[in-house]
Amino acid sequence: MWMLFFTLLPITALAYIGWHVWCLLPLGWLWKVLILSLMTGAFLLLFTGLMRTTDRMPMPLAVAAYEIGTSSIIILLYLFMLFLVLDLGRLVRLVPRTLLYDNWWTVGGIAVGMFALFLYGNLHYQHKHREALQLTTQKQISKPMKIVAMSDLHIGYHNRRSELHRWVDMVNAEQPDLVLIAGDIIDGSMRPLLEQQMHEEFRRLEAPVYACIGNHEYYSGEPRARQFYQDAGIHLLQDSCVTIGDLCIIGRDDRSNFRRDSLDVLMKKADRSKYCILLDHQPYHLDQTERQRIDFQFSGHTHYGQVWPISWITEHVYECAFGPYQRGRTYYYITSGLGLWGGKFRIGTRSEYVVVTLTHSQDNKTLTQ
Repeated sequence: MWMLFFTLLPITALAYIGWHVWCLLPLGWLWKVLILSLMTGAFLLLFTGLMRTTDRMPMPLAVAAYEIGTSSIIILLYLFMLFLVLDLGRLVRLVPRTLLYDNWWTVGGIAVGMFALFLYGNLHYQHKHREALQLTTQKQISKPMKIVAMSDLHIGYHNRRSELHRWVDMVNAEQPDLVLIAGDIIDGSMRPLLEQQMHEEFRRLEAPVYACIGNHEYYSGEPRARQFYQDAGIHLLQDSCVTIGDLCIIGRDDRSNFRRDSLDVLMKKADRSKYCILLDHQPYHLDQTERQRIDFQFSGHTHYGQVWPISWITEHVYECAFGPYQRGRTYYYITSGLGLWGGKFRIGTRSEYVVVTLTHSQDNKTLTQ
């Protein structure tokens, strides 16, 4: 039922936008048919990625199909909102009818406005925000620790090896003691990762890397994802934990696995005398982390909606959809992600990595940025 709803919704929106474009363009019917066919074709390319048809295409064609298809859904969202506002304006007689029929000025204005918006969105995505987070603890920390934490890299057809290379350089420049990744390293298809030998880039990281698994690793095929992590030198924590000096790192399996361990069972394996960090890709049931008296949870998955106004929806779905948070003596950080799924646009959100500095304190009441 829900699958049918989410399939019909974009198709209905595409028909609504297509009708407006038909009315707006002062062209002959043949040109209008051609333009609407191109729009529809761009949208249908979205399904080549979802159905893995891209894996059978030559790589340049697969990349183009993925980029165009996934970008089209975001562009259609903004066109839908624009035409909806204009229709509401007509309803209350603030927008004249002539503005929406056979009008090159309106066409030009929409084209320039959309180009400027998505150019900004792409440039904003390319800029990676460095979020500094200061954490303190009463537990024994022999020396201040610097941790680079990130999530949702989504490497694949759109975030390719050249981009991953830049990200690795960025992490190494921080000279961290530890790198933590909260899942969704893989976007979906393993093909671009294997053909571009992306595991070699992770091998360049100059600090130990620990990660939990995300829902997109399950989309790509969990056994193949685990093999890629191994080849990349990433220590996968899948319902397991490890003690590293003064830290205990706990990694949950993703909730895509309905048989994953409960947090109660998982914490029986943990050394609670150490500063406990939980990696859990999807930030649901934050109260469970508090009840287990875990010191810090790092999660991703939400992308903070990726673009506005989807960010408003995530704020209603999750207890905390983005940023620092605290319940009792447990601290959380829900990241909007270093990469993203689909079109490379960040509008009203940001791509980020988090640099955590952990120090010893007497009162353990400080969480600063």
